Amino acid sequence: MGDGRRGSPLTGRPPTRVAGDWAVAVDVITGWVLSPKYFNFPFPITLTMIHMGFSGAVAFLLVRVFKVVSPVKMTFEIYATCVIPISAFFASSLWFGNTAYLHISVAFIQMLKALMPVATFLMAVLCGTDKLRWDVFSNMLLVSVGVVVSSYGEIHFNVVGTVYQVTGIFAEALRLVLTQVLLQKKGLTLNPITSLYYIAPCSFMFLFVPWYFLEKPGMEVSQIQFNFWIFFSNAICALALNFSIFLVIGRTGAVTVRVAGVLKDWILIALSTVVFPESTITGLNIIGYAIALCGVVMYNYLKVKDVRASQLAPDSLPERIAKASFCFDWKLEKKSSDLQTPDSSDGVTSSASDLKLDEEAPLIPSSRLSYIGRTQLSGQGS
Repeated sequence: MGDGRRGSPLTGRPPTRVAGDWAVAVDVITGWVLSPKYFNFPFPITLTMIHMGFSGAVAFLLVRVFKVVSPVKMTFEIYATCVIPISAFFASSLWFGNTAYLHISVAFIQMLKALMPVATFLMAVLCGTDKLRWDVFSNMLLVSVGVVVSSYGEIHFNVVGTVYQVTGIFAEALRLVLTQVLLQKKGLTLNPITSLYYIAPCSFMFLFVPWYFLEKPGMEVSQIQFNFWIFFSNAICALALNFSIFLVIGRTGAVTVRVAGVLKDWILIALSTVVFPESTITGLNIIGYAIALCGVVMYNYLKVKDVRASQLAPDSLPERIAKASFCFDWKLEKKSSDLQTPDSSDGVTSSASDLKLDEEAPLIPSSRLSYIGRTQLSGQGS
């Protein structure tokens, strides 16, 4: 983990700012392309398929042609039980989230995204990866109340668009939980490129089915304006966003990532009111989002506190290692004393080969134990 001050290898800027820039660009361009008042391309599934197809093609070139990274050992079982479910919910979250741009403003979409911690917490509790804690639950209630107040103050409130966005949020939350449960259970780790290499094509196929029945008939009879550079730049921003998210996680800490996410939402809400004049923000919007933001900040504080507590726990590791080493050495001494036991018949001791030792797997590998022993001896000698 870095301190967040190192720049991106591509731009030289801090990685959190890079990720924030790409996130803002993706949301603004996507809203502009799908909006019936601007570019008027009312086909969110098609746009999402373009993103997935482009990302999958670039990942294929990087893995198979240029060999930037090597593919992981992917079996059919892992692909069927991990990649396919994750890709299905990833495609669903993108589909519903992009469809919401047809009905509600970009600013209001960002306010609804404050529900993301609530959805993730609920899905984690349902899947058994997290426990129901009342301090976290109270924060979730605070976030929900803030979103309700913000929705009540929305001038252009639309039930259909709100349902689409909330459904996409819960689909994304379930994808995150499934990623943790399934991939960690299989011991599979994917970097940004291999993630897109396996997930993007599968998500493309999941999107193809609803596209064929819902959007393809409308595209045949409507006058579609297609601008290559607009769609290409949108796909580039989506691809860069996926990469930059992993860059931020890899080079910064949890606090930096969470604070950057909050700042990004504020920047996007303010920018959307400039780019889209119809995105009027009322005082009740601001009050509701401020309430929700307080809950999000408190939730982030609790999660970061838990992470730091788990990181501080290894401070007592030398003590535990010493105890484990002592117990292991004592077991070895005990077993060595048991190697020769007096025989009741003739008083002759039995050899080690005549006895079957209890071969327990040590808590710490033997190489680590020898290293610990050398360290302790050198410490005693000094």
